[in-house]
Amino acid sequence: MNSDGVPLRCPACRRDHVYVPPAYPCACGTPLAPPIQRGATPSPITHRTWTDTWVTVRCRACGRQSQWPQPELGCSCGAVLRVPVRPVTAPTGATAAGHRQPRAGDRPPRGGDRPPGGGDRPTEAPARAAFRPLTIRTARDAVTAAGLYLTWLGFGDVLHAEPPPASGIDLRGRDLVAQVDPTTRPASLKAVECLWLHAMTTSARSVHFSLAGYAPDARRRADELGVPLFVLDLTGTPQPVNGAARKLVSAGA
Repeated sequence: MNSDGVPLRCPACRRDHVYVPPAYPCACGTPLAPPIQRGATPSPITHRTWTDTWVTVRCRACGRQSQWPQPELGCSCGAVLRVPVRPVTAPTGATAAGHRQPRAGDRPPRGGDRPPGGGDRPTEAPARAAFRPLTIRTARDAVTAAGLYLTWLGFGDVLHAEPPPASGIDLRGRDLVAQVDPTTRPASLKAVECLWLHAMTTSARSVHFSLAGYAPDARRRADELGVPLFVLDLTGTPQPVNGAARKLVSAGA
């Protein structure tokens, strides 16, 4: 991994910057950073989509291809810049996901194979791929991170509310409403009850995210109403804090 800084110039104010891409651990443990495209001009971010939030990066150590947060740079003029990344092509002989092909002698399981012991076992739901969090630097990042997580859980068509409405509903999806509290105060009882009432009027499921946790009465009321509560850390990784949230993580949407 090359940790040298990459020179960039803001197209809005012409200020020069040196950008060092953040490194995240690959599943194999190797530190990995997106390959910045030297000489390319960064572009101001005026509108975010979840597709643009991720880039494909391949680990040189194990060949695995994964989705990584799109590199961004905040200029002192106020512009947020999308840093260009070199496109990744699959290495010869590797699958699109970066996994190795079966070696001679490896026999993949067939549909009729039974587990050792001869007994039938219940079929488990297929495991989801590991969630790739989005580092939270702004309130908007917190909403984006929560949206990515809800999509990972299986909710469909999760979209940001633009601009954020007075109802406080930051995210909507098929049969879903969600609120994200990015403040430094624990989420209140009123916030949980208003979210639940809004979900009831639209026949949707409600999910709440908070950066600073929840007031004790808010947690008790969420338990009574069955509202899943999650706490977001600054890495963008939600953690369930009540039984409804743990059940949602286990079963999915």
